[in-house]
Amino acid sequence: MTAAIGTLAVIGVGLIGGSLARALRAAGAVGEIVGCGRGEQNLALAKELGVVDHYTHSIAEAAASADMVFLSIPLGAMRDAFAALAPVLQPHALVTDGGSAKGSVVADCRSAAPALLPRFVPGHPIAGTENNGVAASFATLYQNRRVILTPLSENATEDVAKVTEMWVACGADVTEMAVEHHDEVLAATSHLPHMLAFGLVDMLAGMKENDEIFRYAAGGFRDFTRIASSNPEMWRDVCIANRHALVPMLRAFSAELGELAEMIEIADGEGLLEIFANAKSARDRYIDGVQAD
Repeated sequence: MTAAIGTLAVIGVGLIGGSLARALRAAGAVGEIVGCGRGEQNLALAKELGVVDHYTHSIAEAAASADMVFLSIPLGAMRDAFAALAPVLQPHALVTDGGSAKGSVVADCRSAAPALLPRFVPGHPIAGTENNGVAASFATLYQNRRVILTPLSENATEDVAKVTEMWVACGADVTEMAVEHHDEVLAATSHLPHMLAFGLVDMLAGMKENDEIFRYAAGGFRDFTRIASSNPEMWRDVCIANRHALVPMLRAFSAELGELAEMIEIADGEGLLEIFANAKSARDRYIDGVQAD
């Protein structure tokens, strides 16, 4: 099989970037892979594991000969990355990313390197674990998982198709959304749950009985709070980048919690039962829908 991507530059060789590299290599869909990042130890391990062929700490050096550049870095680092790419990117090369919020990334590209907009196809793989670093990456992360692309009006149809083909080679199901709609949907389905997990664990850690609380935590607590082990820097950036969509979600949930607290305080069993039944019904429909897909 002829590699669809001659040279891939992965900027940020962690779970997401490393898994993309592994998946494309396993599919025979890439020739050479260049890694780029800040941590020498992580990059050296990436080369040792065969995730990348060689690496550099310079974005410009990594992307200079690339046919495809994948940005898998914190949202707060995107602007500088676009600025570094602009002078060196080959005329045919494409750029895509894995950022969890799209509006801020597009704004960074438009501000730092507007000439790149036609060749930047924003994307977001809906996949991951709470683990970080290239050691946590694996080739099957994206199999049967959704990847959302948010094409821009400046993008050529054939360029969007090339990025789509890259993800399909990884086994992903690719869909498209408008930038603003993506950020609203992800604020509700991903960003809000992460905030609940972080907030709950932080609150309990501040209680004087926290050792006993965590010692006797049951499976439900562990399942719900697993995502609180996610990368703090990344989620700080997500919150700030998508604050316009996330803050209303947090306030709506805060109001829901207030309503629950009031029902419990007055022993409103019927009201509680209605909320719990509605939630169970909605969750069961969601699970059935995912399984049907």
